[in-house]
Amino acid sequence: MNGEITEESIQQEKEKARRLKSTAWWKEKKGRGVCHYCQQVVKPAELTMDHQVPLARGGRSTRGNLVPACRDCNQKKKGLLLMEWDSFLQ
Repeated sequence: MNGEITEESIQQEKEKARRLKSTAWWKEKKGRGVCHYCQQVVKPAELTMDHQVPLARGGRSTRGNLVPACRDCNQKKKGLLLMEWDSFLQ
């Protein structure tokens, strides 16, 4: 990827994220049952995978960019960056 955000590069990153969902790393992170954003304890099955820096904003599907999020936070955050999300919460 040359830094340009294309539909193809986004699809490639989504595929990487799908593969990471089956790893012990992700299962352990999700298994804690805590939303990265609101810190609410929920059933692990209710957590989703969120890109802190969204793919459409140049984020990648890497361990450092993927966090477990409750559905409510993930839907509210949408394509926001963390600093925008923090401003939104206040």
